[in-house]
Amino acid sequence: MSDYNYIKKAEKIFEKTGADALLLLDESNMHYFCGFSPSEGAVIITKDGAAYHLVDSRYTLAALEYAKESSLKVIEINTTFSAEAGAICKKHAVSALAFEDETISFKSYNEYKEAAGCKLIGIGRLLSEIRNVKTPDEIEKIKQANAIAERSFIELLNCVAPGKTEKELAAQFDYIMAKNGSDGVSFSTILLCGSHTSLPHGVPSGRSVQKGDFVLFDFGATYKGYHSDMTRTVAVGSADEEMKECYSLVLAAQFTGISALKAGAPCCEVYKAAYDVLEGQRMGKYFRHSLGHGIGLDIHEGYNVSPKSKDIFAAGNITSIEPGIYLPDKFGIRIEDMCLVTENGCEIISQVSKDLTVV
Repeated sequence: MSDYNYIKKAEKIFEKTGADALLLLDESNMHYFCGFSPSEGAVIITKDGAAYHLVDSRYTLAALEYAKESSLKVIEINTTFSAEAGAICKKHAVSALAFEDETISFKSYNEYKEAAGCKLIGIGRLLSEIRNVKTPDEIEKIKQANAIAERSFIELLNCVAPGKTEKELAAQFDYIMAKNGSDGVSFSTILLCGSHTSLPHGVPSGRSVQKGDFVLFDFGATYKGYHSDMTRTVAVGSADEEMKECYSLVLAAQFTGISALKAGAPCCEVYKAAYDVLEGQRMGKYFRHSLGHGIGLDIHEGYNVSPKSKDIFAAGNITSIEPGIYLPDKFGIRIEDMCLVTENGCEIISQVSKDLTVV
């Protein structure tokens, strides 16, 4: 069975919504069904088994190539995407069309509703829940992206030295990942040093690395549309006792969070397991973000591993586990791995050592 088997992927949506067809405009959702991410287009799947990929002339040849595996019928539009979609709906006598109500613009909603001439039914998180459970092929692609990122990180460590700037190292990192096979970065690389590491999502600046600094690297590569995500924090030249103690605490919190991860575990309880380790040393107030998030065709997708989350882990989820502490005007530490959730625990996808590294 093709990994893009559109009927199997869409049938739960048809069952839950009662719709006759499914309209997809989101790039990642389209990729899930057709294998690549055009910047503009539409995928339509009907309950009676037809499937279409609407593209403009920029993407026709690429769509036809991917259709050899996905089996979607490629249509190059002559008018507008909504008009072509409306014609397909009328051809298949669609009376109810399921759509992405969480991402569509109001303008697009009105255009497609008028063109289709039928009832539109929002799918909410239905497709997100389906995408959260990764197929073996998706898992392999994410592992490939991770391998590229890890190989690049190890190579970059040879370049980290006093005097190098955050911007310089971040740009070099992105280049190395591209050289090693990444299709693009998963997100803007976060590379911070010294007191800047206390900013959880700081932006690389012209600040120079100094001896005794922590340097924080949050990075990811992409492979065939799928993302990786990892964070490592290393010391330059030396690390004082406070830095070592805080690093050991964050690492212990991460191990505990990973140990709590398994199918059926509520996301909020996995968060609490890691948080309690930090709070045991009165450092919980310095942990200023969620413990993790789903990863796949989007760098943040599906669930959120936070104290308020109502989500529950399922086998096949790929999540980050990334506790951190951030001491204002001093330093910050974050350690992040990707994990594949299994029935009885998890498989840690990330392989780079988490021992405190001094470069």
